[in-house]
Amino acid sequence: IKVGVKEDQPGLGYLDPVTGDRTGFDVDIARWMAASLGVDPEKIEFQAIASANREQAIVNGDIDYYVGTYSITDKRKEQISFAGPYFVTGQGLMVASGNDKITGKDSLTAEDIVCSATGSTSIQRIKDETPAQTKEYDTYSNCVEELVNGTVDAVTTDDVILAGFAAQPQFSGKVKLVGNPFSQENLGVGVQKDNEQLCNQVTDALKQMIDSGA
Repeated sequence: IKVGVKEDQPGLGYLDPVTGDRTGFDVDIARWMAASLGVDPEKIEFQAIASANREQAIVNGDIDYYVGTYSITDKRKEQISFAGPYFVTGQGLMVASGNDKITGKDSLTAEDIVCSATGSTSIQRIKDETPAQTKEYDTYSNCVEELVNGTVDAVTTDDVILAGFAAQPQFSGKVKLVGNPFSQENLGVGVQKDNEQLCNQVTDALKQMIDSGA
């Protein structure tokens, strides 16, 4: 089975460059889904797919399903189907630890540069709801590096993703989360729109996972 994931999000979907191990909550969800479909762990083929390319990968059949902090939206549901949500989070902001000017979304000005992933709901919300400038990359890890280097003023995405980065040793004391979440993001598993059987199977597996306390 082919599963689309992220591999640069510590605690959610992460590929260790040294050991080659995949870890994180989304990866665990993906493995649980595969097991519920009767697929052995060694039969899972993980594919890292950037945010902007997720719908196309699902539509094309490049992957069977996608688990990677994938917000359920009406626009995306025009192209694909979702099972879930299996996690509810909200969009947040991360800034350099010495930045006391940015305290949340409403404090952003036209001078601020906010970084996020291309094709994400997060970058679109900044464009629609704030005067800030934006910068986009395929991956959030690039944004975090830019923040630490001082070339952007803030990084925005789901606060659970930001918390994962902030907890990494290399970023300790260099970054901080500010303000309260300013959206509600329902994270789901993306599958092909016409594959009702798989969508139902994944939904049932998620329900079982939640109901059992797993």
